[in-house]
Amino acid sequence: MRNLDLTTLRSFVAVAEQGGVTRAAAALNLTQSAVSMQLKRLEELLGQDLLDRSNRRIALTNSGELLLTYARRLVELNDEAVGRLTDDVYEGELILGAPYDVIYPVVPQVLKRFNALCPRVKVQLRSSTSLKLLESLRRGEVDLILTTEEAPGQGGETLTEMPLRWVGAQGGLSWKRKPLKLAFCNVCIFRAGVLRKLDDAGIEWEMAVDSDDDRSVEALISADLAVGALLEDSVPPQLEAIQSCGALPDLGIQKINMYGADSRKEVLGELADMLRQGFAASRGPVAVPKALTA
Repeated sequence: MRNLDLTTLRSFVAVAEQGGVTRAAAALNLTQSAVSMQLKRLEELLGQDLLDRSNRRIALTNSGELLLTYARRLVELNDEAVGRLTDDVYEGELILGAPYDVIYPVVPQVLKRFNALCPRVKVQLRSSTSLKLLESLRRGEVDLILTTEEAPGQGGETLTEMPLRWVGAQGGLSWKRKPLKLAFCNVCIFRAGVLRKLDDAGIEWEMAVDSDDDRSVEALISADLAVGALLEDSVPPQLEAIQSCGALPDLGIQKINMYGADSRKEVLGELADMLRQGFAASRGPVAVPKALTA
């Protein structure tokens, strides 16, 4: 009887879900060579090729796709069992705060893993702006927060970074009009920096909305009545990144930072570690399981 090793199965699932060996290694906090060796041992145990390496891009074979279904169930069952048997160590409630534009796709994945490990810990997710979340943390109203900033403040830890992009309606022309019509929430942390870059570039602008509601801002932009700025990975399908060919100033890079991870709560450290791993694995282009990058 051949027994499947859960460590190798976990690495296999990570490669499939993260889009390749490099990002899987980051998510598991392992080296790339360690993950590659685990995949090789799994293939040798089963006597099957699980990955098609004939092309530049790695793809799951038919056997690999079949195994993935079982591997996910086995890993989830293992995590559930461990969580149930050790949940007396971890119990209580945590409040995690994050801006709405950095929640997907990492935060839901992390919360799912965390719940399997600590089923008796209730995690409350609070979505707000970075400025409001920082203030809530100072008042002790949240335990752990994510923010988007040009640089981390005191006590902050950068998890990853991504470009800030000008966004407008699909096929929109509002970015070509003068003065430039802008749509930003009153408490948007990007607002001051964007206005400063426009002023430095000598571009006249007008604010087209006065609101604290992100949905109102999105609606105005999607109607091609104004432009705004969003993180590259958070542009919704009804909007698109503007290719201005230099007509608008480059908005630079924003950092996704984490605050509150230095708490003495051990369970909070578990959640913080999962967020670190999740955002480390999210760097780079996302691939689907059928076409995995090496």
